[in-house]
Amino acid sequence: MAGKVETYPRQGNWKIFFCPFLKDLRLVFKLDELGLEIAKIAFPAAMALTADPIASLIDTAFIGLIGAVELAAVGISIALFNQVSRIAIFPLVSVTTSFVAEEDTITQLSQEAQESGTLQMGSVVNTEGDKLIPIEESHPKSCNIVKTESEKRNIPSASSALIIGGILGIIQAVLLISLAEPALNIMGVKSDSPMLSPAQKYLKLRSLGAPAVLLSLAMQGVFRGFKDTQTPLYATLAGDITNIVLDPIFIFSFRLGVSGAAIAHVLSQYLISVVLFWRLVRQVVLIPPTRKHLQFARFLKNGFLLLMRVVAVTFCVTLAASMAAHQGPVPMAAFQVCLQVWLATSLLADGLAVAGQAILASAFARKDFDSTTATASRVLQLGLVLGLVLAIILGVGLPFAGRIFTKDGDVLHLIRVATPFVAATQPINALAFVFDGVNFGASDFSYAAHSMVLVAILSIISLFILSSSLGYVGLWIALTIYMSLRAFVGFWRIGTGTGPWSYLRN
Repeated sequence: MAGKVETYPRQGNWKIFFCPFLKDLRLVFKLDELGLEIAKIAFPAAMALTADPIASLIDTAFIGLIGAVELAAVGISIALFNQVSRIAIFPLVSVTTSFVAEEDTITQLSQEAQESGTLQMGSVVNTEGDKLIPIEESHPKSCNIVKTESEKRNIPSASSALIIGGILGIIQAVLLISLAEPALNIMGVKSDSPMLSPAQKYLKLRSLGAPAVLLSLAMQGVFRGFKDTQTPLYATLAGDITNIVLDPIFIFSFRLGVSGAAIAHVLSQYLISVVLFWRLVRQVVLIPPTRKHLQFARFLKNGFLLLMRVVAVTFCVTLAASMAAHQGPVPMAAFQVCLQVWLATSLLADGLAVAGQAILASAFARKDFDSTTATASRVLQLGLVLGLVLAIILGVGLPFAGRIFTKDGDVLHLIRVATPFVAATQPINALAFVFDGVNFGASDFSYAAHSMVLVAILSIISLFILSSSLGYVGLWIALTIYMSLRAFVGFWRIGTGTGPWSYLRN
């Protein structure tokens, strides 16, 4: 960002603690340079992020027409698939976005320096793990991020992300297909359960799309690093529209049931991958000069930290789904509908998180702390507003929208029971997602990982206690506690002015 924003004066701890929400609050809706940049990145990103959950909601609606057992079976299969996928996807995408944004910024700074004949002091480059080294002290070939004669970017992180994504996708597919039944047993679908057969069919077929899912999301991380969220949006929309069109054809016309829903979803994921790859090869050189340029060590180090975090994040939700499955098909069916709505709407805030991460990664690379402060404050304020709006919409609309997914009276009753929790947690969820993007943009991966492990431990304890004492309602109370803790640890890092935010104290 070229424009400058007022820096913080030296201030007391209590002022630092509240500054993420109070800084330039009157400008929250202003379409200034920062506001336009956030909107340009966040709006397409939010649409792309919510497109897949919406497609899953449509899947859920079609499958709900078959029966409550099939709806519950697909719900538990999706929960299991997502748990395994996110273990690989989230670290890969988050690390890729930050690394690509840093490298692209360094490219621009280097080119500007070469054009002016001088190197800018304070510019940084990652060449040795996570150690930031001034550009003027680094070897001119250490980062090898220059444009070729064809004007393609040479970004090492892009090549690394694709290789890692492809390998992880194949591993995931093999594991889920070969271990489908025991994995479903662990999730609460026992051998004598009517859910087992449809759940196995759906899970095995959908697992065939795992390589496409991992590759497409790795490429989305690259485009996000370039602050280009429109390309992933177009690719995702093409895939999800294909999924929606194919669903009724495979499910009803071909009489394939849940297998048809899985096949439609897999085909749509491969279409998304092909579109993204076609666009990426036009912009980026994907074959690096040597293996050294792939920076696997850097990816693995930070990826492992985020792997710890994502296991902690997703395990709580997956455990809740497993506990709902243990309560029977009706609670599981209602939980599946509410969970899909809960996640789909909350992911709107993830668009702001993507914008915050991309802008902050570039600003930290430039050491432009005016921009980092202003960006963090703006996306957090917008996230809170978005959460409040979603809370009102869901509080009013979810009880009526439940009939779209099922006609079963018992399932609809449990959907109404969960509605207050789904609606009331929207502001909390929105802040938790945005804080993730803010801290990732600061490359604060270690804090993000370790704090989330603590959150997960406390949340798992509350899940066991509350589900055993309050049943279905207890699950939603525990999930509310979980998201509240997630938001709190994100707020604590910036509010206390520690880690990469220590400059707020100066």
